Amino acid sequence: MQPDLLAKYREAMLPRYTSYPTAPHFSSAIGADTYGDWLASLSAEKPVSLYLHIPYCRSMCWYCGCHTTITKRDEPILDYLAALREEVCLVSAAAKKRLSVGHVHFGGGTPTIIRPRKFLELFQLLRDRFDFAIAAEIAVEIDPRTLQEEMVIALGEAGVNRASLGVQSLDPLVQKAINRIQTEERTAEAVAQLRAAGVGSINLDLIYGLPHQTVQSCVETAEAAIAMGPNRFAVFGYGHVPFFKKHQKLIDEAALADAEGRIAQAEAIAETLMAAGYRRIGFDHFAKADDSLAVAQATGKLHRSFQGYTTDACEALIGFGASAIGRTSEGYLQNEVAPRLYAQKIARGHLATVKGYRLTEEDRLRAAIIERLMCDFSADVAAIAAAHGFESGSVLDGNESLAMLEKDGVLQREGGVIRLREERHFLIRAVAAAFDAYLEQSRRVHSRVA
Repeated sequence: MQPDLLAKYREAMLPRYTSYPTAPHFSSAIGADTYGDWLASLSAEKPVSLYLHIPYCRSMCWYCGCHTTITKRDEPILDYLAALREEVCLVSAAAKKRLSVGHVHFGGGTPTIIRPRKFLELFQLLRDRFDFAIAAEIAVEIDPRTLQEEMVIALGEAGVNRASLGVQSLDPLVQKAINRIQTEERTAEAVAQLRAAGVGSINLDLIYGLPHQTVQSCVETAEAAIAMGPNRFAVFGYGHVPFFKKHQKLIDEAALADAEGRIAQAEAIAETLMAAGYRRIGFDHFAKADDSLAVAQATGKLHRSFQGYTTDACEALIGFGASAIGRTSEGYLQNEVAPRLYAQKIARGHLATVKGYRLTEEDRLRAAIIERLMCDFSADVAAIAAAHGFESGSVLDGNESLAMLEKDGVLQREGGVIRLREERHFLIRAVAAAFDAYLEQSRRVHSRVA
């Protein structure tokens, strides 16, 4: 623990850098027409990734930072699926060719809120409109509390080979404080059901910094989760942004740990996972040594995307659904956020894109540096700059934030190579932010470093 550094950096509001530039910088200057042009320019020879956003849940978890809507009825979900299917048709037509697919990710919300038959119909439409690679990764996010056996069977039939289950905390006191009651037994049962259905890779999500969490309760949750035998863990810090997510006002701020307490919780979870044989991947993932994520890190092929750390090297991501974000080599795109407005655009036969961002050459340079820092805790800035046609001085010279981090002993510089000290890895977002040319325009919408 470094209390002096915590005092200096903990209040900084910084992105998690799952993209660069980050979403607050998207603008309406990029719309449906631009997206259509970018789709048409995609190569049939290069695999793309697909992301499908299902923005519905049965109940609201008060810590949630996702775009989701609560519904007890199936009708809104069925209406939404009709629009989603139509968007798949519109996008595939706009591409003017059959694109190959290397990765598919169903996110939410709760993707498994869809009825099994409807899920299979949606998946068949994707296969009808795109060419799936033989080894395509097909992943789905799951809430174990609402997962039904029929849906598990459907996931197996669809060929889903990776599942991510929300666990967060198994402490009953914490669960009550975040409005998410989920027993250890139900979670373990869901993992076993998925394994039996042929889902070969399981990820469990844990969160630290929740109300009433302690180091002990974090360790106990981690130990119980390890016993379920997942291949990976994603360990996130709770981002308290009630000014942005109004339902977070239901969380008792007095029950939240301070920065030092949060880091103690995070490190306790990390130590527990690593003691059980999991390798630390970046700053918030863990994987078994034979997992593809660990292999990617060891070979310098780890990437960071909107889904966190990933092996997905596809240049293009096509986002489907309300609020879905996609990207091509040209830039980023985001659909209408509200499901009703999204469905209206699709019903009129228009792509649902309402904002985006066109990348500049300097953006691509800074994005490449930030990604390597986030994945490797080091970056050969000189080599990356040269590969993008720049001099390293364009991002290093006069970089006051970088100079301060070096003076504070957070990082070392050897020529054009930047490397974080191992004991300072928890400040990686601050180092990445030193290369963010737009940070001051968007600080208030991000979460604290610690």
